[in-house]
Amino acid sequence: MGEKKLFLLDIDGTICVGNRLIPGADRFLNGLSEYGGDYVFITNNTTMSVADYRKKFAKLGIPTTSGNFLTASVATAHYLKQKYGSRPVYVLGTDSLIRELESFGVCTTRNPEKEGIACVLASYDNELTYQKLTDICRLLTERPELDYAATNPDYVCPIEFGYVPDCGSICEMIGHAIHRMPTYIGKPGIRMVEMALDMTGRTRDEAVLVGDRLYTDIACANMAGISAALVLSGESTREEMQNSQYLVEYVYPSVKEMYAEWVYGQKKKCS
Repeated sequence: MGEKKLFLLDIDGTICVGNRLIPGADRFLNGLSEYGGDYVFITNNTTMSVADYRKKFAKLGIPTTSGNFLTASVATAHYLKQKYGSRPVYVLGTDSLIRELESFGVCTTRNPEKEGIACVLASYDNELTYQKLTDICRLLTERPELDYAATNPDYVCPIEFGYVPDCGSICEMIGHAIHRMPTYIGKPGIRMVEMALDMTGRTRDEAVLVGDRLYTDIACANMAGISAALVLSGESTREEMQNSQYLVEYVYPSVKEMYAEWVYGQKKKCS
């Protein structure tokens, strides 16, 4: 395990649940720096910008830099800017997502009547209304030539009391109405992994992705050709892992136990 130097960390269900750190997560993150490893959060959560995440982790007592975060919003912004330039993108999503997209130069609109729309983007929206659903369905039905993308395929988002529907569930609902599904940008797509490798200069052999979801986190690691560690502190269970098609190299109850083996154990070996 000593060859692993880049830890790509999911957030929701892996490091945090809502605004609460999972027990042992602070020691795990602090230990990675002592261990000599880099860590980058790669999250499909689009409700918060990188600046928002830095503030959140500061309140939790975890100092970070902008380089510690890659979000599906950032990956989507790179994708949209590269593909569509200054052409308008219709967005179903949060104000935070729109601000993040526009900070990268993406031209966004919430007006389905706007001329020149090149792509329709769906995402998690905590102010979702039936009118918004009607608008996106009408736009994609009346203009089938438009590209259709979505930030992430997650079905649920973990919060303090349990789960609420995420982008994948919203897209499934839209899909049943218009018989069309989007191209997903976030995990299990490998865009964020590739960006993290470029940012840190680490190799695939040095990287491990740590997450709680088989169909996004572990699938992403498998597709990217890097090691995968599943933590059982979030959505997926050991039984689901054993019955899944995905390759899981390491499994732990939470990052607390991963710290004990990877970080603390490694430090003991070096002492």
